[in-house]
Amino acid sequence: MGRCELTGKGPVVKNLVSHSNIKTKSIAQPNIQKKRLFSQALGNMVTLRIATSAIRDMEHVGGLDQYILGLKETTLSKRAASVKAKIRAKLVGKKAKKA
Repeated sequence: MGRCELTGKGPVVKNLVSHSNIKTKSIAQPNIQKKRLFSQALGNMVTLRIATSAIRDMEHVGGLDQYILGLKETTLSKRAASVKAKIRAKLVGKKAKKA
């Protein structure tokens, strides 16, 4: 599986421990979904591969624009970083027109 383009969440190696304390390696995959999300700042849809936990967080914050602007650049994929740059440029342009 892949990684979440917003949070960087990926596969995790874990141990399954039996009653007799035998440890068996296992891999836990994150629930990654390909979603089309609407950006209010850009006025169009953006397709990203994101974890379902990120979708819930996004709804709690108030949408894609607010959520992605609050994330660090280091966790974002190249596509998500370019979307963030476009959103930031669009919002800065709107503020400049108002002033």
